[in-house]
Amino acid sequence: MAGTTPGTPRVLRAMNDRAALELLLAHGSLSRGRIGRLTGLSKPTASQLLARLEAAGLVRVTGTSEGRPGPNARLYSLDPAAAHVAGLDVTATRIRAAVADITGRTVGSFEVPAPGRSAASEPSGAPGRRSADPVVRQVVAAVDGAAGAAGLTRSALHRVVIGTPGAFDPRTGRLRYASHLPGWHSPGLLEELAAALPVPVEYDNDVNLAAVAEHRLGAARGHEDFVLLWNEQGLGAALVLGGRLHRGWTGGAGEVGFLPVPGAPLLRRVARANRGGFQELAGARALLRTARGLDIERPSGRDGEAAAKLLARAVERAGPEAGQDGGQDGGGPYGELLRRAATGLATGLAALVAVLDPELIVLSGGVLAAGGEVLRTLVRRELDELAAPRPRLVLGTVTDHPVLSGALESALATTRDEVFDTSR
Repeated sequence: MAGTTPGTPRVLRAMNDRAALELLLAHGSLSRGRIGRLTGLSKPTASQLLARLEAAGLVRVTGTSEGRPGPNARLYSLDPAAAHVAGLDVTATRIRAAVADITGRTVGSFEVPAPGRSAASEPSGAPGRRSADPVVRQVVAAVDGAAGAAGLTRSALHRVVIGTPGAFDPRTGRLRYASHLPGWHSPGLLEELAAALPVPVEYDNDVNLAAVAEHRLGAARGHEDFVLLWNEQGLGAALVLGGRLHRGWTGGAGEVGFLPVPGAPLLRRVARANRGGFQELAGARALLRTARGLDIERPSGRDGEAAAKLLARAVERAGPEAGQDGGQDGGGPYGELLRRAATGLATGLAALVAVLDPELIVLSGGVLAAGGEVLRTLVRRELDELAAPRPRLVLGTVTDHPVLSGALESALATTRDEVFDTSR
């Protein structure tokens, strides 16, 4: 509310407007009387407030209340068209985009294949410089596709949030910790994307966005200190401290795949290799190597997909008893696979717990989700042996595109702050 003086009628109106809009966001639809009771406003003031918000295009009448004595009351709801945002989830193989309205409802989605290494390395006009054009074209195609599915154009969006592996260094604007992502390391990439998209564009680490989704919608709601451990194509973590994401000086906080851990060789030049000790001990490839040593057939698919299929099969074959106190030696080779996977995961988690002492650990990503409650129980047992603090350990509950959900939630949080501020 810059440019206003605290306590002025304009500020008080804006505060009441924001309170009413937040109530409509939480409840879906409310009558004037209900809004008055929840905010403590008189009926005339609540009427003026709703008329003002309706004229501003923020609320609309969506029906009338029924089943009560007396005349039916009008019901007001947020106008979904008040603002739209887009979120993108970027991997080495595809870019998935979605558009949500101000209420948080997804109204359009689209997916495009990521540019291959050859396309992402096409020469540009400047000698010796890799072109960002293929990446920019794919990002714009994903945004346009999702916006089109929602009946919009890209210029109608209020904000775009893009989630990628690694992190863009805030000092240089260059992507770090994700050498496997072709085309995203061009020095001019962020400038080219800003020129191509006529709306504010923000970037965040994909695992951080999965944590945003769990914090706002899932297993971490109400928790201000937690770690989200992600295991899919790569192994990573998000750190939420005091209710805020901790990103670190270069954006690399949570890149735990590089963490040296007991039981894995001490790797050097990890950024160039794009792998480290914890990744080698507990990542998707490590799980597949363990299975090979146990004469278990590898499922089809890329490493992350194959590892998820493998754990799902292990849970099915070993049975729930593999995660019970008396099942330490049962389940055959599949039970042994689950136990080794749990030990590897708990080894890295013990280091995080010793440093951060979080209230909660959330296990997320396709590989960990496939292990389910059986794997969680085994990790819990191992972590109790390896760490002095004992945080709660839970499975993530946002399992349908968690990175994309977090990108949309991040975009919506900032956009609502702007759109709901009627003092502007």
